[in-house]
Amino acid sequence: MNMFSVLDTAATRFGDRGAVYRGRTQLHTWKALRERASRLAAGLGPPGSRIAIASENRPEIVELLFAIWAAECVAVPINYKLHAREMAQILDDSGASLIFASPTIAARLERPAEVIGAEGYSQRLVAPPIDPPDTDPAALAWLFYTSGTTGRSKGAMLSHRNLMAMTLAHLADLDDPDENCSLLHGAPMSHGSGLYIPPYVLRGARQVVPESSAFEPGEFLDLCEHHPGSSAFLAPTMVARLVGTGRARPRNLRALIYGGGPMYLDGLKKAMAAFGPVFAQLYGQGEAPMTITGLRRADHESGDDAVLGSVGYARSGVEVAVLRQDGTRADAGEIGEIVCRGDVVMAGYWNNPTATADAVRGGWLYTGDMGSFDDRGYLTLRDRSKDVVISGGSNIYPREVEEVLLTHPDVAEAAVVGAPDPEWGEVVVAFIVGTAPADALDAHLLERIARFKRPKRYIHIDEMPKNSYGKVLKRELRSRLAEFAQ
Repeated sequence: MNMFSVLDTAATRFGDRGAVYRGRTQLHTWKALRERASRLAAGLGPPGSRIAIASENRPEIVELLFAIWAAECVAVPINYKLHAREMAQILDDSGASLIFASPTIAARLERPAEVIGAEGYSQRLVAPPIDPPDTDPAALAWLFYTSGTTGRSKGAMLSHRNLMAMTLAHLADLDDPDENCSLLHGAPMSHGSGLYIPPYVLRGARQVVPESSAFEPGEFLDLCEHHPGSSAFLAPTMVARLVGTGRARPRNLRALIYGGGPMYLDGLKKAMAAFGPVFAQLYGQGEAPMTITGLRRADHESGDDAVLGSVGYARSGVEVAVLRQDGTRADAGEIGEIVCRGDVVMAGYWNNPTATADAVRGGWLYTGDMGSFDDRGYLTLRDRSKDVVISGGSNIYPREVEEVLLTHPDVAEAAVVGAPDPEWGEVVVAFIVGTAPADALDAHLLERIARFKRPKRYIHIDEMPKNSYGKVLKRELRSRLAEFAQ
C-alpha cells in the first residue's frame, strides 16, 4: 500500500472533474494531477530518499506530496514561517537530498534548492510517468517535524500505514466529503492542512489554495462562498479571526475542524454563535497525526459545557487511556497522562532512539499531556505534564485558570505558568494581554474557581511570545519571570 493509491483512485473515479484550484481558478483535473505527480516522481531519487518542501501554501504542494510517495521517497514538509536556522536544522537532521522551495523561501535558504514553478521544475513535468509503486505499508512516507516548543524539532516517522489510518479515521469520525466538496487550505500545508489532503483526495473533493498563499479571513470566507461543500482545518486562533470579521456563515461552509492548540470554551461558544453547527474538534499530535480523540459536529450541538470543554472520545482504530504515575489506569475523573496506541501511532523519531524510547513504550504513545475521562468516555485535557504547577503540594492546571481569565471582557489573551517559590515550591503567575487590573482579575477568579488556584502575580504584556504555529511559548514566559520580579 502506498499513499499514491489515494490519488490513483480519485483520478480513476473522477478523472475530468476539477482537482486543484488557486483561489477560484481551476488548475488541474484529477487525471492531469495524477499525470503530473507521476512525471515529477521520475527523477526524485532512490526509494527512501528524503525530499523537503519549504514553501508557503501553493497548489504544487499537492502534486509534490503524491510525487514523493509515487517515487517511494519520504516527504519532509517544512513550515515556511520558521527561521532559516530552524529550517537548516530540519534539513540537516533529515538528510534531505533535494529541497523544493518557493522563490521566497529559496532566497532565505543557505543551500541549493529547486524553485517551485521555475524552469527546472517545468522540465521535470515532461519526464515519462512512472508506474504506480508496490510499497510496504510500513515504509516511511512523511517526516513530521514537531513545532519545537521545548527545543529542537524532532522528526516523527509516519509510514504509509499511519497516514492511511489517519485518512480512514477522519472520514469515519469527523467529515464525510464527496466529489461535490472542497478542502480549503487556510492553515499551513506543511502540517495540519497538508495531512488532511489524503482523505479529501480519496473522496474526490477539490483542493483549494488561496491566492494569497496565506490565511486571510476575508479571502477565506469569500472562497467558502464560491466553492461547494467547503471544509477546512484551522487552528483556534484562526477561528477567532474569522469570528472577528463579524461576517455571517458563508453559504457553502460545511465543516471547520479545529485543533493544534487549546480552544477555550468562551471562544468556542462565540464561534458557534457566529457560524452555527459546522465545528468538529480533533486532538492529536504529530506522533499520532491528527488522530487521538475527536468531537463531532453533533457533539457540539449538545449545549453541554462539559462536552464542549472536552476533546471528545477515542477515534476509530485508536485506543486511548489515562495512566497514573505507576502505570495503572486512572478511574473516571482522575487525572493522569494520556497514552494511545493503534495503526496511527508513529514508529519513532528519526535518528533519535533516546526520544523514541521515552515516547513509545510497549506500543503505547506517551503524549506528555495530562487529562481525565468522564464516565461517558469524553476526555478533557488539563495541561502538558511539564506545565502543571505544584503549589503547596496541590496540582494546579494552568488551562483551568486560563479558561476563566479569558471570560473577563478586558482580557484578550492569558497564559499561566509556575514560578519558583521558597515557601510554596511554586506559585501561579498569569501573563495577561489586556487592560483588566489585578484586583478585578482576582475578584473574577474568586467567584469561579478555588482560592488556592488564584495567581499570586499578574504580568501585563503587549503580546504573547508564540512559535511559527501560533502556540504560546511558555518556556519563554518562564525565562522572563526575572524581568518582572517585584
